[in-house]
Amino acid sequence: MNVKKIEQLYEGKAKKVFSTEDPEVVIVDYKDDATAFDGMKKGTILGKGAINNQMTNFLMQQLEKAGVPTHFVEELSERETAVKRVTIVPLEVIIRNVSAGSFAKRYGVKEGIVFDEPTIEFSYKDDDLHDPLINDYHAVALHLATWEEIEVIKKYAFQVNDFLKKTLLECGVTLVDFKLEFGKTSDGTIVLADEISPDTCRFWDAKTGEKLDKDRFRRDLGNVEGAYQEMARRLMGK
Repeated sequence: MNVKKIEQLYEGKAKKVFSTEDPEVVIVDYKDDATAFDGMKKGTILGKGAINNQMTNFLMQQLEKAGVPTHFVEELSERETAVKRVTIVPLEVIIRNVSAGSFAKRYGVKEGIVFDEPTIEFSYKDDDLHDPLINDYHAVALHLATWEEIEVIKKYAFQVNDFLKKTLLECGVTLVDFKLEFGKTSDGTIVLADEISPDTCRFWDAKTGEKLDKDRFRRDLGNVEGAYQEMARRLMGK
């Protein structure tokens, strides 16, 4: 696909988005910048942009085959990918298989409790409000999504979880929890968007429990780059 950047449309914490000559396609450029705690902590994880881009594309192509529509179009370089232009549904969708992070803190439980079945929660995507938790009824009341869209998003989110859990376990990795974002294409179709990477997932070594994700940056555990590289090696052989 021969698409070129025309104009920067957006710059977030981890990515830049550029328009192209095709109104239905944009280019996402992944950065090495890292943030945590609502941007209070900032740093750089060398090579993270390339790993997150390639891991996301690798997984999205497999998810497409498994029946989950995504925004992926084509990987252009190690850091850049052409994706369908979507309007992001302003809900962060969090699936949890094991207690960790904010869940453990919020409910006063220890990390590492394996749930009988996965949980799902939504956050309202709004930096000024610090992405508060929100339920289905609130989302519909605020016109963030319709009931039908929420049901589709839930269905896809659990499908993604089933696929990722199985795929990662084969690599010796436990999928603890992860965040997804969905978008609507110009015809209103809901597709998986954003990324699936050590930035947006908690990956623990299945035997040792070693953290192989952004928690190493959040919690000053060291060897952050090594954890990202290890995940790329296990999942993609890179």
